[in-house]
Amino acid sequence: MSKPHQAKPRHLKLGAMVHGVGHGWGEWRHPNAQPNASTSFGFYKQQTELAEAAKFDFVFIADSLHIHAKSSPHYLNRFEPLTILSALAAITTNIGLVATVTVSYTEPYQVARQFSSLDHISGGRAGWNVVTSWLSGTADNFSKAEHPPHAVRYRIAKEHVNTVQGLWDSWEDDAFTYNKQTGEFFAPSKLHALNHKGDFFSVKGPLNIARSRQGQPVIFQAGTSEDGRNFAAQNADAIFVHVDSIEEGLAYSQDLKRRAKGFGRDPQSLSILPGIRPIVGRDEAEVESRYQQAVDLVTVEDAIVALGRPFNDHDFSKYPLDAPFPELGDLGSNSQKGGSDRIKQLAKDEGLTLREVALHFSRPKRDFVGTPEQVADAIQAWFETGASDGFIINSVLPDGLQYFTEWVVPVLQQRGLFRSEYTGHTLRDNLGLDVPANRYSVAAEVEEKQEALA
Repeated sequence: MSKPHQAKPRHLKLGAMVHGVGHGWGEWRHPNAQPNASTSFGFYKQQTELAEAAKFDFVFIADSLHIHAKSSPHYLNRFEPLTILSALAAITTNIGLVATVTVSYTEPYQVARQFSSLDHISGGRAGWNVVTSWLSGTADNFSKAEHPPHAVRYRIAKEHVNTVQGLWDSWEDDAFTYNKQTGEFFAPSKLHALNHKGDFFSVKGPLNIARSRQGQPVIFQAGTSEDGRNFAAQNADAIFVHVDSIEEGLAYSQDLKRRAKGFGRDPQSLSILPGIRPIVGRDEAEVESRYQQAVDLVTVEDAIVALGRPFNDHDFSKYPLDAPFPELGDLGSNSQKGGSDRIKQLAKDEGLTLREVALHFSRPKRDFVGTPEQVADAIQAWFETGASDGFIINSVLPDGLQYFTEWVVPVLQQRGLFRSEYTGHTLRDNLGLDVPANRYSVAAEVEEKQEALA
């Protein structure tokens, strides 16, 4: 009699978003900030070493491919993600390395090869954050007549990711025999061409690099629109999200896991990871001082510019600041649909002015502001209620990650919520994910069993 299936125990997952001079327009002005942090290898090295010393699951490098004169300082001048992560792979041992790469402006073969290379360089620690690119100006940088519509971008994403994953399986795990006596470098029967022909891509394959020790890089995604949620639930191992409350987080998590189950996936294999901007102080006085520093870095003028980003950089400065939030119709539906819909809905539900909306989304929330114990309490509450499986830590202040790793992480470890040591070597090990079987090896095993039964 077989043993009943036992669910794996849940463990908090933590990622650090390393974002150079910060998310906003004013963070670089902090007295202790490095104005060149976004192109400083030393900065990325220091942040990644902090995260690895604290046993974080991964570091994450975001990206986009279009700027203009009013883009935030970090967007104006920063590293390409796979390049900096390849450099960081050489100086780290256990921490995962996750990069944003768009499907709308890349070819699957190129992406498959790049991430496989990072996966081998790092010993199986690569992760791909799949995005569709929402800024329409990106098309101007890639010889495209127009930016694909939102729904089309998700069709592209589905085919792109499926093609990349097919290429990652080009070589079965035991394909390379390296037999010096016979001269056989590999077993020809274990190399497979993909021969994909779809609506957007035609890729013959095979890929010219083998699978890594984790089988395939881990897939990350951030889906909030209807198309985005379905894509994430069907394809992603870990999902980034921005939510304003524990109730909103729980509703999102339950929805995504319900959808995943509908796609025939184990819903518990998904990690829902809200992004948070914790501000930690050793006592109440330091907490308030540090929170005020963060607030002072956000001017209303910068907040208005930042608000336009999910609306394809719409210019909100033309509206009265203290009038009700403007009626925007479908604006944002073909850029960052989930994010722009969320902004419009909040403004409507709470009757907010433009100023109030802009500052709401630019200033740090109070939810994860406090002493180490208070911040740990908030994290524990979200985790234990199922509102999240972990968090992406975004630093508001220059020493934000240092404070979090030195003061909050030990509390989480003492409570048994977070690891004290790495127990594996790959990103899949960190996240508790199984190594995906090679599709051709599985097919061969099925065929052998069928022949044996015949």
